[in-house]
Amino acid sequence: MKLGVVFPQTEIGSDPIAIRDYAQAAEALEYTHLVAYDHVLGARPRGDWGQRYTDKDMFHEPLVLFGYLAAVTQDLELVTDILILPQRQTALVAKQAAEVDALSGGRLRLGVGIGWNYVEYEALGEQFDNRGYRIEEQIAVLRALWTQELVTFEGQRHRIPDAGINPLPVQRPIPIWMGGGAEPVLRRIARLADGWFPMMQPDDNLRAALSRLFGYAREAGRDSTAIGIEASVAIANRTPDQWAEVAETWRSLGATHLLVNTMKSGLASPQAHIDAIRRFKEAVG
Repeated sequence: MKLGVVFPQTEIGSDPIAIRDYAQAAEALEYTHLVAYDHVLGARPRGDWGQRYTDKDMFHEPLVLFGYLAAVTQDLELVTDILILPQRQTALVAKQAAEVDALSGGRLRLGVGIGWNYVEYEALGEQFDNRGYRIEEQIAVLRALWTQELVTFEGQRHRIPDAGINPLPVQRPIPIWMGGGAEPVLRRIARLADGWFPMMQPDDNLRAALSRLFGYAREAGRDSTAIGIEASVAIANRTPDQWAEVAETWRSLGATHLLVNTMKSGLASPQAHIDAIRRFKEAVG
């Protein structure tokens, strides 16, 4: 089970030196990957949002961030969890992702999903209510553009007339993972994705969801063991012994990757986040 860190997006600030130091510390501690969340815009809270991110929360743009981190790290895999794909132009995402992959030497893993923030969709000029349907064609377009010098594609929303991106990525194609837990999402992951970010606790509900996911994969003619599982552990309100216990539970469930999330833990500085991921690594190993 590979151990990664959640980039403390909303708390680390915008000092490029602090961001560099955090990524390099994670790499020095032998974490294998770094995950960044995604929101283009923050908005004033709406009544139906609950405990959601708002305009007060800082979000670095993941692919621009990864262009920077590619230059200051050597081996750290750079992962989006998740990039909200249907609110973006597909060919532009393909170009940006290929560039990050090329400049990092093949270290990008693209986690995608449909998101929840309809304000962002409206501001970016994309339709919110059919986003689940649209993401499937987007994935097909991404993979075509990453693996072919020239692409001809005719779809419901995409038309590419004998064109392509240059440079192509190192990985052809770049791995695509998906987030979410609704039943249509599980079916989509089973058919299309290289891995899943389950936004669930490691309990009986998760076990049942995994069983359904792997069943859908077999129905689609896929080897279910080829679908990676990226779990996460929040350190807030838990002891190091509890971190290790949760990590072992995820391992027993077949998780291939595990993230430590240090946000919302009362940490007051970038160095405090570095100290926290060091303690987690010591506890979990």
